[in-house]
Amino acid sequence: MPTEPWSSRWQLDLGRATPNDDLVGIGADLEPGTLLMAYRAGLFPMGVGEDGSPPTGWWSPDPRGVLLPGHVRISRSLRKSLRHFDIRVDTSFSEVMAGCADPSREGCWITPAITAAYIRLHELGWAHSVEAWQDGELVGGLYGLALGGLFAGESMFHHATDASKCALVGLTDLVFADGDPLRIIDVQWATPHLKSLGITEISRRDYIARLERSRPLPAPAAFGG
Repeated sequence: MPTEPWSSRWQLDLGRATPNDDLVGIGADLEPGTLLMAYRAGLFPMGVGEDGSPPTGWWSPDPRGVLLPGHVRISRSLRKSLRHFDIRVDTSFSEVMAGCADPSREGCWITPAITAAYIRLHELGWAHSVEAWQDGELVGGLYGLALGGLFAGESMFHHATDASKCALVGLTDLVFADGDPLRIIDVQWATPHLKSLGITEISRRDYIARLERSRPLPAPAAFGG
């Protein structure tokens, strides 16, 4: 079971959020209690400076990209790719974060401070990685937070064709294993790449309603639930 950290000295919520404005607030810190409070309220952090540098912005996209039970789409070619990867959980969390934070990637926003914050959440049992391995080598993966029936995805990377897609398919197998229709995977923004896998967009209001219904569920067994 994950360890509940000390409560945050900040207050983060959607009380002043306006429709279609993804950036809700700026400031606070990246302590475990602050991060968990934010995710429980439907927010996540990303620096608003160059390459994700400070100050920290707190985001709640409207609309929000999500993957719902039964909506994942696996093409014939992706199904073939799945045979070539070994999907593992939490065996190389730091290495997955390093792959996602590679500064050579376009649009990289994961700073050393963000990396340190999520490694701390991993040590407390909240943050998890789903990894794609090939011939004994880590070639792709993703990381995020498991909060009851919600998995809040943060980033993914790949060094082999379809490796990150296969990690996402592996994540759906874990999160939706019990068939509960209230479970949800959050991907923040629905890019064309993600939409090809079945990601859809819902309003912020709908997302918060789904979040409130999913959070009381036990976390997936693979994540300590």
